[in-house]
Amino acid sequence: MSRNRIIFIVIIISLVTITIYSLQDSQGGEQYVQEIKTFREEKDLSMTRDDFPFAGRADEFTGLKYFEPDPAFRISASLSPIKDKNVVVLATNDGLESKYLEYAYADFSISGVKCRLLILEIMEQGPNRGTLFLAFADNTSANETYGAGRYLDLRKVPGSSSILLDFNKAYNPYCAYSDKFSCPFPPRENILHVAIRAGEKNYK
Repeated sequence: MSRNRIIFIVIIISLVTITIYSLQDSQGGEQYVQEIKTFREEKDLSMTRDDFPFAGRADEFTGLKYFEPDPAFRISASLSPIKDKNVVVLATNDGLESKYLEYAYADFSISGVKCRLLILEIMEQGPNRGTLFLAFADNTSANETYGAGRYLDLRKVPGSSSILLDFNKAYNPYCAYSDKFSCPFPPRENILHVAIRAGEKNYK
């Protein structure tokens, strides 16, 4: 087989491989966007149930507002566990306090800006004890998004050196809709100096 023919075959194989991976990435992106849309539809349905902000007020609920799903805001952050953990006291919207235990720092970059978020662990007795809690604010807060910050649910994976931060699932605390709820404000170190245009927007 001639050298030119070998080179031609290698080029064809490379192009086919690139095309296959491009199609897989495209399909994966579309699937992810659909997952986020389904997640949001299910949340809308839950907002009028018992113990939720619009319970008994279904006629007032007009649906939550969101940024368009963007895979760029689904970030794998490096995780730095905190060895000597301290108790963190966060103020709440109703003048009370809520206590948490330091868990780890999540480090990542977005839009060229290096960010670090403090992840906390719930201390109070009950079914949520030991689960993770992340509250943050960013440059969209009090403009495009709720002024007191937003929350992000995280999954604890013991021994992991990374953690998934999917800001497309960032949501408003329930006090954004009703004064009946007590919601902690983000710790000072979780005020990001970058715009996180992902997840839930202001309701009104």
